[in-house]
Amino acid sequence: MEEVTSFEKMDINPQILRGIYAYGFETPSAIQKKAIVPFATGQDIIAQAQSGTGKTATFSISVLKTMSEDVKGVQALILSPTRELAQQTYTIIENLGKYTKFRFALFVGGQYRKDNIDLMRKESPQCIVGTPGRINDLVRDGYINLFDMRCLILDEADELLSNTFEEQIRDLINFIGEDTQIALYSATMPNEKLQTAYKFMRDPTHILIKNEELTLEGIRQYYIAIEREEWKYETLTDLYNSIVIYQLMIYCNSKRRVESLSTQLIKDGFTCSCIHGEMSSQERSQTMHKFRRGEHRILITTDLLARGIDVQQVSLVVNYDVPFDMENYIHRIGRSGRFGRKGVALNFATTREFEQIKKLESFYQTQINELPQDIESIFEDINKE
Repeated sequence: MEEVTSFEKMDINPQILRGIYAYGFETPSAIQKKAIVPFATGQDIIAQAQSGTGKTATFSISVLKTMSEDVKGVQALILSPTRELAQQTYTIIENLGKYTKFRFALFVGGQYRKDNIDLMRKESPQCIVGTPGRINDLVRDGYINLFDMRCLILDEADELLSNTFEEQIRDLINFIGEDTQIALYSATMPNEKLQTAYKFMRDPTHILIKNEELTLEGIRQYYIAIEREEWKYETLTDLYNSIVIYQLMIYCNSKRRVESLSTQLIKDGFTCSCIHGEMSSQERSQTMHKFRRGEHRILITTDLLARGIDVQQVSLVVNYDVPFDMENYIHRIGRSGRFGRKGVALNFATTREFEQIKKLESFYQTQINELPQDIESIFEDINKE
């Protein structure tokens, strides 16, 4: 795939270029060099790139580049698997397009449906960002017309093609026109998800990275061998008290574990919060807002926040539970070291979980070392970044 090394060479509208530079981008990342220009050909695309390399900006710029200010109606739909990721995507594309006349809308679960309907009628947005359930609801009832839409974006596509969302995605595709371009973006794309995608895509252009190339540059991966499950908590608090770290994210495999760990940490005087899928939209939004503002230094979560969420200050991710899902590992540790910064991923591994560590090493052709004794020096290097 030919690489275009500057935004100026991508035939981008000057007003969009202005938004790109105002947002802080100077030169395209690797995925942006490869994937923005092919999008303009109208070809279907499957693009896979490391977490933290600018995939959201890649498809956002691509969408803005192909839309027309003079055309009314929905021209682009961007789907995300979670409300948090949809909100983040909406913020990014709205900022990139702030010097244009394009109108944007965010439709996710937890919002008042009537507000969504009123916005569609009054604003007639040209680009919609949302989650599959809410978008399906509005399309099915005739409030959103996708037939003349130019492009459909599936962000974190492997998740959107999982059993949780696949039926909703298929339903939506029945409402789009034959000429609508479909583009899939993700850090991981298992073969079975590719086979599903081929059923509704037209000879897609592939920009794919092998599993062994997916381990994130700049992220140091370690494990701590812990003999008994109940010793994990003491290990965590000892670690936190022995290093200087601004913010960290802790991943657990269940909602119950997230809540119990959060309760215990707060009881022991730590400033932390937790987030999981059974919380209301408002609670989740408030929690993320406080964490991004630095009011809480520790955020405990399930895999709900494994994908795409960017919090600039996070340089340490702790897998309190080693993930069951191979793909989720790369998404989790990708919360640190965003956009080329350094980060640390630390796995708490009991004897049973250590077997999963070995499987992860084999799957990604990487090495996860035991955490050395001089951990202070590791985080001193990170904090210098």
